[in-house]
Amino acid sequence: MQTTFTKKQLQDPAIQRSNEILRNCVHCGFCTATCPTYQVLGDELDSPRGRIYLIKDMLENERVPDEKTVKHVDRCLSCLACMTTCPSGVHYMHLVDHAREYIEAKYKRPFTDRVLRWVLAQILPYPMRFRWALIGAKLGRPFRFLVPDARLRAMLDMAPKHIPPVSRNDDPQSFAPKGQRRKRVALMTGCAQKALNTDINDATIRLLTRLGCEVVVANGAGCCGALTHHMGKVEDSHKAAAANIRAWISEMDGDGLDAIVINTSGCGTTVKDYGHMFRNDPLAEDAARISDIAMDISELLVQLDLPEGSNKGMTVAYHAACSLQHGQKVKTHPKSLLKKAGFTVLEPVDSHLCCGSAGTYNLMQPEISGQLKRRKVKTLEAKNPDVIAAGNIGCMMQIGSGTDIPILHTVELLDWATGGPVPRALQQDNVPAVPILR
Repeated sequence: MQTTFTKKQLQDPAIQRSNEILRNCVHCGFCTATCPTYQVLGDELDSPRGRIYLIKDMLENERVPDEKTVKHVDRCLSCLACMTTCPSGVHYMHLVDHAREYIEAKYKRPFTDRVLRWVLAQILPYPMRFRWALIGAKLGRPFRFLVPDARLRAMLDMAPKHIPPVSRNDDPQSFAPKGQRRKRVALMTGCAQKALNTDINDATIRLLTRLGCEVVVANGAGCCGALTHHMGKVEDSHKAAAANIRAWISEMDGDGLDAIVINTSGCGTTVKDYGHMFRNDPLAEDAARISDIAMDISELLVQLDLPEGSNKGMTVAYHAACSLQHGQKVKTHPKSLLKKAGFTVLEPVDSHLCCGSAGTYNLMQPEISGQLKRRKVKTLEAKNPDVIAAGNIGCMMQIGSGTDIPILHTVELLDWATGGPVPRALQQDNVPAVPILR
């Protein structure tokens, strides 16, 4: 793609990076075949190629974003399926992130939009605030028919039936390995996950210590910054990310770390991008060091040689989170680990397409998100599984709200199969008995 940025414009590192990305695009349109919003809406401007044209025009002409451009950029899920499909290596993620930052700085949204986005930025990254908000949403749900805004109704619907108790495993501390120490790793406990499902971090700690890892929850680490980053609120996202960088560097330069382990794939995609986010910042070197050792839990478990199990008599439908398969390019590890542990693993048709969760997308774009959820649930249920497994809390909440089939994090099943307790999500469900390896 030909671009016409001036020399002055190209002095801005963000413009320089976007120019590189735009020039790689050859207009082929392969991305439209795997774009969920294009599949649903059928509008070229709701495809990556269409958004690229809008973003190019907006940035080159330094114009105030108009309502049309903002609408189509807002409709992007950032699922990054287009990056998997693109034959030219267009790094769409960095381009759309820059567009969102630009829009946030230049465009005045309607009052209700500004309020909703501010509320989300002030609540979701903070576990205790989020927990209280979930309680409020649960109490308000019976009155949802009185709420006129679909986005507010989506927020009420987000609250789970049961809000889990606070887990003290999320506090800064160290967990000793069982037997000889093989690795020392920092676990990112996240933010929303600590309010929505405390079982995931608990299972991760049990499994890793059982496999010989010392697990550290670093003092000062918290939200990865993804939720605000994808809303274009760069100051907020970088503040959260910087706190993580400092916390983990302290551990790396102290007793050392072999890995930073992340069990929420949306967070993993962002942490692995810290090197880019801070490339022009005094924290650049430290950020790159963090990105270099960040890995999804499944990547570490492959290194640790998970014990092989016998046939469990249980069928698992595996949902591939977009941030894992497209953002981090981790595609086979979760399935291989589940099979090794003794589960029968099936994948739905169109497994590359998003479930519609996408961070805050299901709250800000509930109609499109709902269509994507219904399609994803239908393809998963078609496999008649005993359980559904996923590697991202957002996907778990989204899919779980549309089906009665139990949905668990992959690590919960692996922990169970290697000696951990029966996952809470299965304790009241009529599923096949699974022998526990001791």
